[in-house]
Amino acid sequence: MNFFEEKLKAIQPLNKRTMKLAKERLDILIKPLESLGKLEDICIQMAGIYEDQYFDISKKLILAFGADHGVYEEGVSPCKQEITKLQFSNFAKGGNGVTSIAKFVGADVWPIDVGINCKEELKGVINRKIRMGTSNMKKGPAMTREEATKSLEVGIEQVKKAKDMGYNLIGIGEMGICNTTPSTAIMSVLCDFEPKDITGMGCGLDSEGIIRKTKVIEEAIELNNPNKDDAIDVLAKVGGFEIGAMAGVIIGGAIYKLPIVLDGFISYAAALIAYNLNSLTKEYMIASHLSAEPASKSILDKLNLSPLLSLDMKLGEGSGAALAFNVIEAANFTYKNMLTFDDSTMENTH
Repeated sequence: MNFFEEKLKAIQPLNKRTMKLAKERLDILIKPLESLGKLEDICIQMAGIYEDQYFDISKKLILAFGADHGVYEEGVSPCKQEITKLQFSNFAKGGNGVTSIAKFVGADVWPIDVGINCKEELKGVINRKIRMGTSNMKKGPAMTREEATKSLEVGIEQVKKAKDMGYNLIGIGEMGICNTTPSTAIMSVLCDFEPKDITGMGCGLDSEGIIRKTKVIEEAIELNNPNKDDAIDVLAKVGGFEIGAMAGVIIGGAIYKLPIVLDGFISYAAALIAYNLNSLTKEYMIASHLSAEPASKSILDKLNLSPLLSLDMKLGEGSGAALAFNVIEAANFTYKNMLTFDDSTMENTH
């Protein structure tokens, strides 16, 4: 059994005892039962993840992965591929979407290059490059099985590193021009969706471009014939390095007992990969927001995840995950600081 298989098998379900304790406290707070909705669900989930009735989530981090895609040459994006490199440099410099929101909510951002199409190292970016972009999945597998496994391991390693440094709440993000194409392909295979039913405009395709993108996805799936019962095979044949790394972060969260906050559409594909490798990983996921991509609700429904926010966002980068940090912290603050019926003069009528 290799490192990755050992880690997968080590994943445990959430601690039901501490979840029960959290539920009991929530039920005696001065409010109607379950009236705080998802805020209560968050607290119960956190208690199960941390295996403690009370928990600290004040040190927050976005793990953002950058990579390019060989399928870009099929005209599936109106944006130039070099934008991946140019924008990813801003993850380190600050000033882009996710770093601006992260600064506002008091979170750090680690930009990690797992496959950007450039030879030089980007200043301030963690270099864990597997290769300079995937191969064109319309012409063959996007990557080898070994590379797919490596992308997953990179994500796991970054979670271990983050936990060792004291981070206790992690969100995922990405940057990769045209990565809605492999994400849609993954969703099509793992959820038995027809590509024509879930393919969207990405970063701005017109109707003709969406038709072309759909055809590319259909042909890539037909050519590569990914095995839907083997998520690594799906990742290798029609995926991306940043998608694999985000799936690795989700797996790492389940291994090292940290909550992982999903971002948008690309992160949903990563969540599907992680879930299909070990269904217990879902217990460690929090859906931050409902992406504006057309398939988003269907995918989250498949995972039985309910997003905290719905703001018509589709930037990616980790922006939605960072924004959700404040909601999650608000839930924890309320849980710890709200009066109980025993502390007040109010009568408990529950």
